[in-house]
Amino acid sequence: MLEIILLLKRYFIENKFISLLKAKQLLTTILFFSILTLSFAQNAIIKGVILDENNKPIENVSIKSGNIGTISNVNGFYTLAVPAYKDLTVEFTHVTYKKVVSTFNLKKGENLEFYPVMSSSVEQISTVIVSGNRRKDIEGVVTLDREAVKKIPGANAGVENLLLTLPGVSNNNELSTQYSVRGGNYDENLVYVNGIEVYRPFLVRSGQQEGLSFVNTNLVQNVDFSAGGFQAKYGDKLSSVLDITYKTPYQFEVNADLSLLGGSLSVENASKDSKFTSIVGLRYRDNSLLVNAKETETNFKPTFADAQGYFTYKFSNKFHLSFLGSASINKYNFEPETRQTNFGTLTDPVALLVFYDGQEKDRYQTLFGAFKGSYFANDDLTLHLIASTYHTTEEEYFDILAQYRLGEVNSNIGDENLGEVEFSEGIGSQLNHGRNDLDALITNIEHKGDFKVNDHRFEWSVKYTNEDIRDRLIEWEVIDSAGFSLRPPKTTTNEQPYEPFTGPLKPFQNVRATNNTQINRFQAYGQWSKRSSLGASDVWYNAGVRAHSWSVSGNGISTSNQVVFSPRAQFAIKPDWEKDMLFRVAGGLYYQPPFYRELRDASGVIQPDVKAQKSFHLVLGNDYSFKMWDRPFKLTSEAYYKNLTDVNPYTLENVRIRYAANNSAKAYAYGLDMRLNGEFVPGTESWLSFGYLKTEENINNRGYISRPTDQRLKFAALFQDYVPNMPNVKMYLNMVFNTGLPGGSPSYADPYEFQSRLPSYKRADFGLQYVLVDSKKTFNNGWKKPFKELSFGFEIFNVFDVQNSITNTWVRDVSSKRQIAIPNYLTPRVFNVRTTMKF
Repeated sequence: MLEIILLLKRYFIENKFISLLKAKQLLTTILFFSILTLSFAQNAIIKGVILDENNKPIENVSIKSGNIGTISNVNGFYTLAVPAYKDLTVEFTHVTYKKVVSTFNLKKGENLEFYPVMSSSVEQISTVIVSGNRRKDIEGVVTLDREAVKKIPGANAGVENLLLTLPGVSNNNELSTQYSVRGGNYDENLVYVNGIEVYRPFLVRSGQQEGLSFVNTNLVQNVDFSAGGFQAKYGDKLSSVLDITYKTPYQFEVNADLSLLGGSLSVENASKDSKFTSIVGLRYRDNSLLVNAKETETNFKPTFADAQGYFTYKFSNKFHLSFLGSASINKYNFEPETRQTNFGTLTDPVALLVFYDGQEKDRYQTLFGAFKGSYFANDDLTLHLIASTYHTTEEEYFDILAQYRLGEVNSNIGDENLGEVEFSEGIGSQLNHGRNDLDALITNIEHKGDFKVNDHRFEWSVKYTNEDIRDRLIEWEVIDSAGFSLRPPKTTTNEQPYEPFTGPLKPFQNVRATNNTQINRFQAYGQWSKRSSLGASDVWYNAGVRAHSWSVSGNGISTSNQVVFSPRAQFAIKPDWEKDMLFRVAGGLYYQPPFYRELRDASGVIQPDVKAQKSFHLVLGNDYSFKMWDRPFKLTSEAYYKNLTDVNPYTLENVRIRYAANNSAKAYAYGLDMRLNGEFVPGTESWLSFGYLKTEENINNRGYISRPTDQRLKFAALFQDYVPNMPNVKMYLNMVFNTGLPGGSPSYADPYEFQSRLPSYKRADFGLQYVLVDSKKTFNNGWKKPFKELSFGFEIFNVFDVQNSITNTWVRDVSSKRQIAIPNYLTPRVFNVRTTMKF
């Protein structure tokens, strides 16, 4: 830990990102709360509700594991703290019911919900083995601790913030919750909540407009993530799967989280007979703290709010019905006033001064609802029926006039005009206009099944989706430089001001389109998995295939029908070695049938014949579990290769993706991901990540160039620590380094002519928390009595105050006919205070 901090200190000082004095002050603070550690054991928790055959809770059930024990309460609820990383046998006994015996092996901090049903008339299964972690390791799935999801600091704290510390996952914009995985773009990631696919808004152009992620961290029970080579049961995307499970409550509980960026409140409850459970969450977010710290002075009035609920009713042991609902509204009102960006070098400093007039008003409103019926026919057969609807209405209205001046800065030390712009190299103005409206209604109905026969498991699904999307796109841009209107790019040569131009005036960029599009999809999959042995080694098999048929139609659109098949397979082996090693290989043919945005070309027109992008995946993985300092660690390594055809080229500006919609490219991606996680500090989980990626594309056979997501190197670290002698003071540190992405070029530019890279992205977020109340420190009287948990803390975002940039603003100097790139910087160092509580 000490060596890493010292290296970071030297790196940032040498590159002049912060002064020596500031570096000492900040690093001394972090060092104080990081290197002082103390051995501190942490357990796992098994909890749940014990029911009889009639779905009634059973009181006074004895739950024992060795010398550890507890009993169930009047509602059948129990909770048992057990040691982590050990095979434990837990017995559930009662004088009038048959004994249930279960075996567990849990990691530290894990909260497992286990709901045994005790019988008074038939023999129970002698042993039930619960080992979910090993199954996920076999599938190449990473499970993230939900407590870390809630506590790790970040400008956009939550699940996506924690994902960015994993190898192969990147995002160079802390205001955005979107992410790219192993060379894919933001549209290539699947997100499920309780087995139901969820969607994102369509029109968002910048990270500061996004507001809230769909996933409410207060409602989360489990987070699984796969970065590639995933099974056929997951959908048709090219890059990754994020599988979220919301909690099933077992008692009344209230959670609250407040900070300068907003707040959240969740309430969970269960009926006395445990048949009905509910959890509801409310969130509000205000990005003013972050945006007002940027270089552009604005009147910024954001409103990001949502409400979510997950309800379950158990009609019987065999039939459960659940509902997941969400309503969100994001309002983004933006009135820029002035901006000054200093760039260049010490010997040749340059500044861009901009004066604005106008405003932007955006509104995104989404409604989502899904019913899920589950029928447990017996221990081997489970059937599900899911129906969901997603409705979004989105508006983007803006008229912003920017009058700019680009000039040389006085760099004479001691001069009274030091830092002032003395000579203007370019003067001009830019007017941006937009009136964009979108209304999308997406309806799904799906049947899923799961059947087990001995060591064989069969899973299947049939799904129908209807997408009805109505879209109006009107955007234009006029650029005037020193009184001369700039012509659209790639048009007739304009020699102004040296020669007069007599052609008609045209906007520099102009996009107008109105679309009414319907897409009907039929999807199905079937897969088989089996656990077996090969000699003295354990082996696992999985094989499956997906089918996807879709048709595109609409006003003025010729109907197009296409079908694809996606075979996938996985194999894992755990050799009978002294060392705990697991090897796996996964591969298959992955398709991504086009969604609405992929059908819309750069001019806004729908191209119904766009094919599904196709990718052959091959993933080789290894997990090595070992002990170091008498504490558990695991080193995970994955090498991957992707061969992509029928690629749909796109441009990326901030978070807005515009597709060519012509399948005119082929591409490849390969790399190596490594993660070492374990108890670097006793009782807390931390990890170090490394990723190497190379991805290139060949558009229209012009040769291979870097793709917009070609993030060559990635380093990340997540540390959790606490102060010895003060175990209630806890520290969280989240660090990311990404090498620069290709880009920063004008949106209309030919990518073959602009292959320069943006600067590397460097960021560290630090959080300090003082715990007043938790499960180990409760109070029977006083003002702290109502709290189950209570903590206060502060956070520092972008600790080293690094000037990261995501795009460039391009300004034309008429006299020299040069286009000058001015970086658009992201958020500087920002301080935040935060409190969390549980009742």
